[in-house]
Amino acid sequence: MGTFTLGCAVWTCRDWLGNLYPAKTQSRDFLRLFGQRFNAVEGNTTFYAVPPVSTLEKWKRETPEAFRFCLKIPRDFSHQGDVWPHAEAIVSFHDHAEAILGDRLGPFFLQLPESYGPAQGPDLSRVLNQWRRRCSTDINVELRHPSWFAEGELRQRLLTMLTRLNTGQVILDTRPVYEGPGDAMSLSQNKKPRLPVLMKSTADTIFVRFISHPIAEVNLPYFEEWARRVEQWLEEGKEIYFFVHCPREAHSPENARRFQALLEERGVAVAPGPGNGRPPGPTPPPRGG
Repeated sequence: MGTFTLGCAVWTCRDWLGNLYPAKTQSRDFLRLFGQRFNAVEGNTTFYAVPPVSTLEKWKRETPEAFRFCLKIPRDFSHQGDVWPHAEAIVSFHDHAEAILGDRLGPFFLQLPESYGPAQGPDLSRVLNQWRRRCSTDINVELRHPSWFAEGELRQRLLTMLTRLNTGQVILDTRPVYEGPGDAMSLSQNKKPRLPVLMKSTADTIFVRFISHPIAEVNLPYFEEWARRVEQWLEEGKEIYFFVHCPREAHSPENARRFQALLEERGVAVAPGPGNGRPPGPTPPPRGG
C-alpha cells in the first residue's frame, strides 16, 4: 500500500488567521502551526533564494518528524535557458538541504518555464541523469511548453526517459480555475498555464499541484476524479504528494480539507487526524470571502 501526503503551497498567509491559525498568531509561529495541520509544504520560497543553514535548521526544529518539505529548484538555475550549465549548483543545493533536513525532505521539484521546449530535451536528460547519479532524494519535473504534452514520438521518448530514471512529471491541474465560473485565475499574482492533465505515472513518487477554485463546490467533480486516481495509486504502492493551491490563497486550506474529507468518506486508505488540514483541536468555521 502506498502513502498519501497532503499540503499547500505556502505556510505564511495572513488570510488564514482566525481560520487555519488562531486569530492573533504571530508570523514566527506560522510554520509550527502549519506542521500540526498538514504533512507537507511546497518549498516555493527556495525558488527565489537558497536558504541559509540557520533557516533550514529552524524549519526542522519547528516541524514534526513526519513533516516533509518539497523544495523547488531555485529559478537562478532553472529559468536561465539551458539547465545543464547550472547542474553542479543544483546538486550543491540538494546537498545543502539534505545535510540539514535529511529525512524531512520529500521530493524536490524542477519547474521549467514555458520557453523550455522539446529542443532542450538533451539538456533535460543530462540534468536528470546527473541528479539520479548524485542525489539521494527524488525529483519531479514540471514542464510547461505545450509541445511536451502532444501525443506522439516526442511524448513517448519523454515518458521512456522519465521511467528509466524513476522520475515523475509534476501533474499540474488547472481545470477548476479555467473551466469553472468567472475568471478565477485573474485573482492570482502567479498565473498557472492551461495544459492537459496527463496522469501517467513514470515513478514511485507522484507529485500533484491542484489549482482549486475559490467557490468550493466547483472543485467537487475534480476532487471525485482525483479520489479515484489516488485510491488506484495507493493500491499500486505509489508515494503521493498532493498540494492544493487557490488563486485566493485564503481558500487553499479549506479546499484541501474538503479533499481529505472526501477521501475519508470514500474509504480511501489515507491517514486521518492532525496533519490532514485540521488543527489538533476543534476547527473554527472558515471565514467568508
